Amino acid sequence: MSGKACCIYKITEGYYLPITGSLLKKKRIEAGLTQNRLAKMIGVSQAHIAKIEGEKVDPRLSTVNKILEILESGKGRKCGEIMTKNVITARPKDKIREASEIMVKHAISQLPIIDEERVIGMITEETIVRNLSPQIAEQPVEKVMEPPFPCVSEHTDVTVIRPLLETNSGVLVTRKGKLVGIITRSDLLKVVSNIVSEA
Repeated sequence: MSGKACCIYKITEGYYLPITGSLLKKKRIEAGLTQNRLAKMIGVSQAHIAKIEGEKVDPRLSTVNKILEILESGKGRKCGEIMTKNVITARPKDKIREASEIMVKHAISQLPIIDEERVIGMITEETIVRNLSPQIAEQPVEKVMEPPFPCVSEHTDVTVIRPLLETNSGVLVTRKGKLVGIITRSDLLKVVSNIVSEA
């Protein structure tokens, strides 16, 4: 880029920013990607990404466009579009043994706890491990459950939940107070993967 912008990035109607290496670096960090991870997704070397961000090379427009597609993936999409539906749940009085068997059977790491169609807590693999004892298997899940994951509506923009997934392993999606889906970090990675495969 040699200290100059190679092209223009539209940030909103009527407003544009020159695409610089520092802008791409900022957006990469915001997206939670390392240089190495981004390089693999683009199909270039990590050193090339470093040179682009350091403005030591003038990348091809196609490379810049591919980078922006990945870093902008998810924008405009709603949580209802990427959530996992038909969420498997547990009840407060269910035994921890039963909850563990469900998680193993379905290869999931957490279960929302539902009481009268309302989410009142979560039980996760970490919760069970943290409370291991000879008697834990027959205890009710309500005894060890943790507060529920953050809840958003199905119309919430995907970009809104990214910071939530930095501190939580999942986000619950609700419709009129009822649980309709769950989004985990792997769901966001699928969005990125789809952008890459379509590029």
